[in-house]
Amino acid sequence: MKYSAKQIATLLHGTVEGDENIRVDDISKIEEGKPGTLSFLANEKYTNYLYDTSASIVLVRKDFELQKPVKTTLIRVEDPYHAFAEIIKIYQQHIHNKKGKEKPHYFDKTASAGKNLYLGAFAYVGENVKIGDNCKIYPHAYIGDNVTLGDNVTIYAGVKIYHGSRIGNNCIVHAGAVIGSDGFGFAPDKDGNYKKIEQIGIVHIKDNVEIGANTTIDRATIGKTLIESGVKLDNLIQVAHNVVIGKNTVMAAQTGVSGTSKVGSNCMFGGQVGISGHVDIGDNVHIAAQSGVPGNIKSGEKVMGTPAVNANQFKRNYVLQKQLPSLRSEIQELKREIARLKSE
Repeated sequence: MKYSAKQIATLLHGTVEGDENIRVDDISKIEEGKPGTLSFLANEKYTNYLYDTSASIVLVRKDFELQKPVKTTLIRVEDPYHAFAEIIKIYQQHIHNKKGKEKPHYFDKTASAGKNLYLGAFAYVGENVKIGDNCKIYPHAYIGDNVTLGDNVTIYAGVKIYHGSRIGNNCIVHAGAVIGSDGFGFAPDKDGNYKKIEQIGIVHIKDNVEIGANTTIDRATIGKTLIESGVKLDNLIQVAHNVVIGKNTVMAAQTGVSGTSKVGSNCMFGGQVGISGHVDIGDNVHIAAQSGVPGNIKSGEKVMGTPAVNANQFKRNYVLQKQLPSLRSEIQELKREIARLKSE
């Protein structure tokens, strides 16, 4: 679908400078602009591209002053970056505006769904599944028995949601994620063999959560693994059995949280952070990338390193570590001097 400059300006409460009837159906960077696309200028470093870009429409600040003529149509707005974000949101809704039920698919007779369900080809919806309004389930997704999905949930291709899992409103689960697989529970017997401990709990994901591609969230041994509202999980994250992740916490790719650990609200984890089992992490904790956390962390702490320590302490330690080669040389010289003095 194509949008005119006039339509876009109306959506963004902006004003058109140029051809208000010119139309676009795609988005581009200002330095790579092509005819039929919309771009934006928010950073002054890219100003020179405005005068040469082939993008049909460019969003600029209301008070932006041109130094020479441009061939593109301008839309003047309060904040080009935020305005562009709004346009991207509309663009995404357009390209993901899937409808209806594709064939073949399986939808159990005991399952139910609200209005405007999209069900992709080869999707499977099991017994007693409850699906809310305006949900999208992409091809090859598996929705196990007794799963509950709230309103406005998007389940991308190849996602597997095991039996009994609960997902709240406005959630997005990206391709290949697995929700509700068994927790890693095994007990050694007297012969040293490992006997499986059955995992009979569930996964409960609350509202406004986004889960990245190929992330796995294990069901609880007993009770539930809980992801509170507003949590954002990147790709390739492992959340183990009975973990609790507090509201609005974000985790970057390849983070792993071991069983029964509790993470507070508004925390930020860098990539490849590792959390040991049975650890309590407070609210507003920041953990730098590749940190290893073997014990509890108090609210408000910023930590880094393995084992993770206060970030300022880690930086001081690092400065000292860089001095070790010269310190070693000095110690060796002192040893030689002491030996010489002893011989005299």
